[in-house]
Amino acid sequence: MIPSAENLYGDADFIFQQDLAPAHTARTTNTWFNNHAITVLDWPANSPDLNPIENLWGIVKRNMRDTRPNNTKELKAGIKASWASITPEQCHRLIASMPRRIKAVICAKGFPTKY
Repeated sequence: MIPSAENLYGDADFIFQQDLAPAHTARTTNTWFNNHAITVLDWPANSPDLNPIENLWGIVKRNMRDTRPNNTKELKAGIKASWASITPEQCHRLIASMPRRIKAVICAKGFPTKY
């Protein structure tokens, strides 16, 4: 992680975002971040409302719903085709929805919303 961060940000400060999976919040993980002076974004656990990528995966899943791949190769091909069918406009709409999503999560005090 550190070489990638240095490559991307050089000496500039950055904030690392991760989900709150148990492995990511373990004492050893937190100690590693602290020892390397890496700031981790305070992020709610299980927060699909704040992760537009979850909506994109939902599109892929819906596109794959009626497929019946016979093997791993067909499954991977179907997923790639479904992913490739997502338009830039869909991505832009999801990005544009972030202020509404954030407001809804704040109003819901962190509980799931319609997003």
